[in-house]
Amino acid sequence: MTGGAVFPGTWRPNQASTVALFEQLRLQVIRLADSGELPPGTRLPAVRVLAGVLDVAPHTVARAYKELEAAGVVATKGRNGTVVSARDERAHVLSAAATTYATVARAQGATFAEAVQLLAAAYDAH
Repeated sequence: MTGGAVFPGTWRPNQASTVALFEQLRLQVIRLADSGELPPGTRLPAVRVLAGVLDVAPHTVARAYKELEAAGVVATKGRNGTVVSARDERAHVLSAAATTYATVARAQGATFAEAVQLLAAAYDAH
């Protein structure tokens, strides 16, 4: 991160939030990557290390990393760790829209299957 800070810096997930811890972490990495504070090539801490720093279960970090990788935000390089990927503008716009939709769908109590079904219907309608 800029200024020599190391991810996650002072950021910590809100344990009292209704937003799942892995989702808070996922959104934070996306925000930092989009803002340039985590430039492409930045190596993120190992799952167990970050879990210890954030005081969350390793599975929480692993799930966030897995979803970030699926979205193209990070790439896992085996023993070389997880690094922030270069993202093009199209991916940035689509990721932001997907994040907004997922947040709203989750807040409305939609299951993943329901959210995907609604998205598919909207996609086909336009």
